[in-house]
Amino acid sequence: MPKKHIQNANYVNSRAPLRQNTYLELPLGSIKPQGWLKEMLVRQKNGATGNLDSLYPLVMNQRNGWLGGDGDQWERGPYWIDGLLPLAYILDDKDLIAKTKPWVEWAINSRQPDGYFGPSKDYESEAGLQRDNSRDWWPKMVMLKILKQYYSATGDQRVITLMTEYFKYQLKELPKNPLDHWTYWAKFRAGDNLMVVYWLYNITGDKFLLDLGDLLHKQTFDYTNAFLNTNLLSTSGSIHCVNLAQGIKEPVVYYQHHPEQKYLDATKKGFQDLRKFNGLAHGLYGGDEALHGNNPTQGSELCSAVEMMFSLESTLEITGDVDYADKIEKIAFNALPVQVTDDYMGRQYFQQANQVMATRLMRNFADNHGGTDLCYGLLTGYPCCTSNMHQGWPKFTQNLWYATADQGVAALVYSPSEVKMKVANGTEISFKEETNYPFEENIRFTLTTDEKVKALSFPFHLRIPAWCKTGVIKVNGKIIQESKGQQIVRINRQWKSGDVVELSLPMHIFQNEWFENSISVERGPITYALKIGEESKNIVNEKDPVDYGKSYMEIRPTTPWNFGIFKVPEEKLDDLFKIEKTGVTTNYPWNLENAPLIMRSKARRIPSWKLYNEMAGPIPFSKIYNMENSPEEEDIILVPYGCTKLRISQFPVINRTKNR
Repeated sequence: MPKKHIQNANYVNSRAPLRQNTYLELPLGSIKPQGWLKEMLVRQKNGATGNLDSLYPLVMNQRNGWLGGDGDQWERGPYWIDGLLPLAYILDDKDLIAKTKPWVEWAINSRQPDGYFGPSKDYESEAGLQRDNSRDWWPKMVMLKILKQYYSATGDQRVITLMTEYFKYQLKELPKNPLDHWTYWAKFRAGDNLMVVYWLYNITGDKFLLDLGDLLHKQTFDYTNAFLNTNLLSTSGSIHCVNLAQGIKEPVVYYQHHPEQKYLDATKKGFQDLRKFNGLAHGLYGGDEALHGNNPTQGSELCSAVEMMFSLESTLEITGDVDYADKIEKIAFNALPVQVTDDYMGRQYFQQANQVMATRLMRNFADNHGGTDLCYGLLTGYPCCTSNMHQGWPKFTQNLWYATADQGVAALVYSPSEVKMKVANGTEISFKEETNYPFEENIRFTLTTDEKVKALSFPFHLRIPAWCKTGVIKVNGKIIQESKGQQIVRINRQWKSGDVVELSLPMHIFQNEWFENSISVERGPITYALKIGEESKNIVNEKDPVDYGKSYMEIRPTTPWNFGIFKVPEEKLDDLFKIEKTGVTTNYPWNLENAPLIMRSKARRIPSWKLYNEMAGPIPFSKIYNMENSPEEEDIILVPYGCTKLRISQFPVINRTKNR
């Protein structure tokens, strides 16, 4: 039987028979970013997120079907708003909120007598293909996520009415027009639909929503069976990379109504197999676009990064499992920053864990788009990421803090921020989180309450990551607990305004093993990568500007990259890899110039490891006896993966003894 929890009177809880989740999402706008994280969101505002309507008018204009026009009525408009809307309300930016309003208002006012909402006209796609799928279920799923967030920020009751009537329509129509009736996307991505159905049920208690939830689960691709009983994740090309990123949460979402262990087990095994057969050192997997193994030159799609983060955030809220918080940080602090330019005006469709050139060329990806997939541009690769990349950092911010079922507060993912929320009997508090995490080990939380509140009892939940051997917690300068990694610590005490909680998460260097026994060098949540000199060139695209943009950026290396490194016992890693603070003080740490930390080490070049097809050639197998390498050891610098555009993050292992 699921564990019972005392319900939180301050926030919407799970309504019986749904399982009571440990953590509850806060209203949108309750959490404000600070420090480097705020800078990321401001750069989004000033970059493509805040200006996509003018940068990409072919789709984001008044002809868009989601504004009532005769243009694109598919996912791209909703994708954009799914990131723009949380950004707007988190920053409390009136201009950005105004940009979201026409999309929200049109969607709400599009409701028809039968309950359907959204575009209902056939149209001609950019590719010139006639569409007859205007009522396809998939694009509505994105808009449902938008409306859920909009309601969280505003409480607009029209959202509840719209969703109630639309879900009645779904329950009536799905038996004759199932999820894969028009296209197959909805069948793989209906976990997003199911998530909103259960959210609405917790508000209204309408019993038909539970029936709809069961029907959606029945028609959705069976991830539970696929993860537990098939070779889906060990088979190249078996599933689309973004379908997997979105669908991997479906068993856990369904678990809320049917709390059977198999759904938790399936998701766990799914992530384990994904790591084993397709995992890469940046926290994602080979999927370019189909699932494509763990060779570090396989691509990983930007849409996969932001959708997997959202799936992990949803799963963390339901399960409270530390492992999912660790995975969120791994992607956010490694894979996400490298795929977007500093000004947030360009992005890269695929990234490589070992990426030594970002140039236009057809590569060994499962799907190529004119060879532009590694180039940085607004439309390079495929435009879905142009629209979908915006949700990553805003939703990450929204999931830094939670209310707890025991009427407390939880900080499960760490970054500089501030939260205002209610605890205990409804008393409003705020916590300010000051830190340079993930680069530094210390996090400081300062509590503020109304001056009339003399003392207040509530629990404060803190996560100790799996990579941390022992975390140390202080309250007002006094150590109150030392806790092993991979757990959530609950501090229950009487608090007063001005109390300071200090969390120290000592970071040690460790190595992980990957494809062909290559190894990564990691510290805390950050993977470190070889610092490679970069030469960038802007290319005017005269060949196919409509498809891939008027221009794009190529990057080539100016320093050697074909190094092998040494593998030593863990207790000797600090001798081999010397961590140094650079002394750079900035609110934007995600480039080579601003990297707050570096590692210095020794390495040897491997002469036979050369360029192939403007990529790092086949990585040498790391257990070859007496692998050829140069006799001279050279000094190398490793930098945080998220600061790179070119890099080696999975290194061949070389022997320190001399060749025969």
